[in-house]
Amino acid sequence: MLKTILSIAGKPGLYKLISQGKNMLIVETVDAAKKRVPAYAHDKVISLADIAMYTDAEEVPLSEVLEAVKKKENGAVASIDYKKASADQLHAYFAEVLPNYDRDRVHNGDIKKLISWYNILVNNGLTEFVVETAEVEAEAETPEVAEEAKEVVEAKEEAPKAAKAPKAAKATAKEKKEAK
Repeated sequence: MLKTILSIAGKPGLYKLISQGKNMLIVETVDAAKKRVPAYAHDKVISLADIAMYTDAEEVPLSEVLEAVKKKENGAVASIDYKKASADQLHAYFAEVLPNYDRDRVHNGDIKKLISWYNILVNNGLTEFVVETAEVEAEAETPEVAEEAKEVVEAKEEAPKAAKAPKAAKATAKEKKEAK
C-alpha cells in the first residue's frame, strides 16, 4: 500500500500515484480535495515504502514505524500536537513508539514529518501499513508460471533466428572472372 503513496520535496502533504506520463507522474493529493497534479522529473519524489528510520542496530522500514504508531494510538490520530510540541516532548513520544531509535541521526523535523504523515494517512482511511505475508505470496509467481514464461521468451528469441535464410556467399571478383 505504501508503494503508491509518495512524498514530493517542496510540496506539502502526501500524494497517491495515479499514472505515468511521458516526462511526469500524475499524482493525487491524499486528502479530501483529491486534486490531481503532475510531478515532473526535476521534482524529488520518493515512495513511503522506500523510507526507513535509523535505529541503533539497523534501519527500520517506515511501514513498521507507522504500524507501531498505529498500535500506540489504537488506530486514531496521534495524541501529540507535533506543531506545538517541544523537542523533548517529540523525542519522548518517539521513544515510546520506537525505543531504540538513533537519537543522533533522527531529528525533530523527521519526527514531525512522521507524525504528520501518520495523521494524513489515518484521516483518509489508509491504515494498512504492513503488507501481510499471504498477500506477498499471492502476488509472487508460482514456479510453473515462471517456467512457462521463460519458455515463451526462449521460443520468441529462437524463432527469428530460424526464420532467416542463410546469406548467399558473395562471389569475389576473382571467382567472377573464372566463371566467365
